[in-house]
Amino acid sequence: MSIEHQPIATTPQLPATPPAAPRKRRDLTRFGAVLLGLLLLNFFGSLFFFRLDLTEEKRYTMSGATKTLLSGLKQPVTVTVYLDGDFPPAFRRLQQAVRENLNEMQVYSGSNLHYVFVDPSAAGTEKARNDYYQTLFKKGLSPTNLGANENGKRVEKIIFPWAVVSAGGKEQNVLLLRGNQAAPSDVRLNQSIEGLEYELASAIRKLTPGQRKRIGVVEGHGELSNAEAGDLIGSLSQNYDVFRVNLAQSRPEALKTLSALVVAKPADAYTEPEKFKLDQFITRGGNALFFVDAMRVNLDSANRGGMLSFPLSLNLEDLLFKYGVRINPDLLLDLNSGVIPLVTGMTGNKPKVEPMPWQFYPLINKFSSHPITRNLDAVYTKFVSSMDTVKATGIRKTPLLFTSRYTRVLPAPVPINLNDARLEPNAKLYTSQFKPVGYLLEGQFSSLYANRAEPGTTNFQSPTPTGAKPAKVLVVSDGDFVRNDVDPKTGRPFRLGFDRLARTEFANRELILNAVDYMLDESGLIAVRGKQITLRPLDKLRVVEERRRWQLLNMGAPLVLLALFGAVRAWRRKRRYARF
Repeated sequence: MSIEHQPIATTPQLPATPPAAPRKRRDLTRFGAVLLGLLLLNFFGSLFFFRLDLTEEKRYTMSGATKTLLSGLKQPVTVTVYLDGDFPPAFRRLQQAVRENLNEMQVYSGSNLHYVFVDPSAAGTEKARNDYYQTLFKKGLSPTNLGANENGKRVEKIIFPWAVVSAGGKEQNVLLLRGNQAAPSDVRLNQSIEGLEYELASAIRKLTPGQRKRIGVVEGHGELSNAEAGDLIGSLSQNYDVFRVNLAQSRPEALKTLSALVVAKPADAYTEPEKFKLDQFITRGGNALFFVDAMRVNLDSANRGGMLSFPLSLNLEDLLFKYGVRINPDLLLDLNSGVIPLVTGMTGNKPKVEPMPWQFYPLINKFSSHPITRNLDAVYTKFVSSMDTVKATGIRKTPLLFTSRYTRVLPAPVPINLNDARLEPNAKLYTSQFKPVGYLLEGQFSSLYANRAEPGTTNFQSPTPTGAKPAKVLVVSDGDFVRNDVDPKTGRPFRLGFDRLARTEFANRELILNAVDYMLDESGLIAVRGKQITLRPLDKLRVVEERRRWQLLNMGAPLVLLALFGAVRAWRRKRRYARF
C-alpha cells in the first residue's frame, strides 16, 4: 500500500518591513545632509560673484568701463526715472529696460546707487498734474508724444522719457528716448534701449569728482565768435575747462596743458608759425577737431542777385593732406535738405515769408557704426564739401558722415542764387550718392615739418619729434556745423543744431560731445555706445490670424500635461501596490 504525499501549500513571505524608528532616523539624516549641503553651497556661493547672460548679444552684461565706474563710487547716487505708469507694451519695453539696467548697476555699485520710478501723471487733480508738469518743464524735461501700433491700432502716449541723476548736490538730466527720429517707432525704441547703459553711466561719470581736462578753442583767424559758438563752449564747459587760444601768442609750453583743440570755421589763412604749433601739438598726442569750409560763401551777395563761390584758402590743406584727408574744392547739393526763408508774395502790405527747401543745406542721416555716430539722429550742414582720403602711414581713417543717395557735386566755381530755391530741382542731376563729409583719423601722425626747419628759424626738425604720441583728429568739411543761431532780441545763443524755421533740433551738439568724449575719456566708456541689441519683431499678420490658437495652447497645454502626469502617477502607484 503506497501513500502519496501531497505538497503543503505555503503562504508567500512579504519582505520584512524595517522598523519605523530606523527609517525615520534615515529620513532625518538625509534631510539634514541636504540642508547642510544647501547651506554650504550658499556660503561658498556668496564668496564668489558671477552672473550668467545667456542672450546672444549679451544685452544684460555691463561693460568693463561701467563696472569700474560703479565700483569706484565714493558718494551716494540717486536716479529718479519719470517712466512709471500704465504704458502700452511698446513703451513698457523701454520702461523695463531702464529698470533692468539700473538693477544691474546696483549689483556693481554696492549701496551707493539708488533709484526710484515716478509717474508724472499720478496726481489726483488736473491742476496738481499740470503744476507737476510745469516743475518738470523748469528742470528742462520736455514730454514726448510717441506713437506705436498695438493690435492693429494706433496708440499714442505722452511720456516724460527722462531720468535725473543726483549726486553731491548736483543733478544731470538724462534723455532716455533717443535714436533716429526718421526711423519707425519700434526701431527708435530699440536704439534707445541700446544706448541706456551709456547714457546713465555717462551722467554718473559727469557727477563724479575728478580732474577736468582742458580744451582750447582757436581764435585769431575769423573763427566763430563767443556768441556763435556759445552753445558749443557752454556744453563742453560742463565737463571740461574751455579756453580761447590764440596760436600766434601762445607758447608751445602752454599748448602742452591742453588735451584738445577745436578749429571752428576760420575765415582767414593760418601763418606758417601758427600751423607749426598746431602740427607739433597733434604729433605729440594732442587731439584736434577741425570744422572748416573749403569754399567761400556770402549769403548777402547770393540774396542780392547771386554770386560765385570760390575755394577758400586757409593754409591748412597741406597739413590735413599729410594727416590723410583732403577736402575737395566743391559744394554738395542734396535732395534731403534743410530750408531757407524766402519771400513768396505779399499779405496786405507785408511780405509773405515761407521756408523753402535749399539743396545747399544737406541733412545728414547716414552714419557709420562707430560709437561717435551710432544711433545718432540727423545732423544739419550748410555748404558742405566732399572729402577724399590719401595715403598716411599708420593712420586709421573712419568715415563718419555721408550724404544721401541723391547728391549732386558742383566743382568750383559754384554759382549760388537764393532764387534757385523757388525752382523744382531736377532729380536726374543728383546721381552721386553717399559722399563722405566727415572723417575720424587715429594713429601716430607724422609731422608736416619733419626734415625741415621750423618756420622763421634754423631749427631742424627730426623725422620723429620728441615725445611723439598717438592722437585723434576729427575733420568735418563744414564750418557751420558748430555754429548756433543767436537770438536777435536778447543776443543769447540757441541750442546748437536747433533750426528755427523747421522748429527741429538736430544732433550736431550730440555728435561733437560724443567725439570729444571718445578722444578724451580714457576709461573707454564711449565704446558702450557701440552696444547692439538685435530687434526680433513678430510677424504681425500671423499674430492676428493665429492669436486664438496660441491663447488656447498656452492655457490648455499646462492643464493637459498636469492631468496626464496625474493619471500616469496614479497608474504607477496602483500597479506597484497591486502585487501586495
